[in-house]
Amino acid sequence: MELFLAVFAVFLVVVLAMSVGFIMQGKRIKGSCGGISALGLDKACDCDDPCDEKKARMAKEQEWQRNRIDG
Repeated sequence: MELFLAVFAVFLVVVLAMSVGFIMQGKRIKGSCGGISALGLDKACDCDDPCDEKKARMAKEQEWQRNRIDG
């Protein structure tokens, strides 16, 4: 039983560390099959004129894509 609790504690710490890292990174969760782009939508809100918050996120994403290093 002690071994089970020790292994469970290790898994719990690893999951907690991964979730904190993901939250700090600030990215959205994407599915492996392409997410919303697989539905034929260019953006999540699919409106003609996105709000300022959405425009800021899109600009940040474009900047990230430009600065990305392909290997």
